[in-house]
Amino acid sequence: MSENNKPCPPKQHVHEILGSTKIAGCCNYAHSHRFATVSGEAIPCEGGHVHEVKFRTDSCDGHIHEFCGTTTRQIEVSCGHHVHFIEDCTSKNADHKHKFEVATLIENPTCE
Repeated sequence: MSENNKPCPPKQHVHEILGSTKIAGCCNYAHSHRFATVSGEAIPCEGGHVHEVKFRTDSCDGHIHEFCGTTTRQIEVSCGHHVHFIEDCTSKNADHKHKFEVATLIENPTCE
């Protein structure tokens, strides 16, 4: 808590995010995509903070997918570090979209 008894704002930080979508399509068209990005800065919210996340997947058969959304609030892991979770779907392209589940990497892993 700060001196005036208000919760301290979260320290500004970002998270790396690496993942793969679930497989969509069937037969010769079954495929998934990979993505890698860095979240936006911490956004204060009740109970902690979230991060905005935007990414484009890699290309498969000439198409990509996009995502724009927010993470869950922080999930404490150890030594004062935390991660966030996202479970959602990509944009629709080539008549389909992909589900994905991903946890962010730990913020500032080498910082104390």
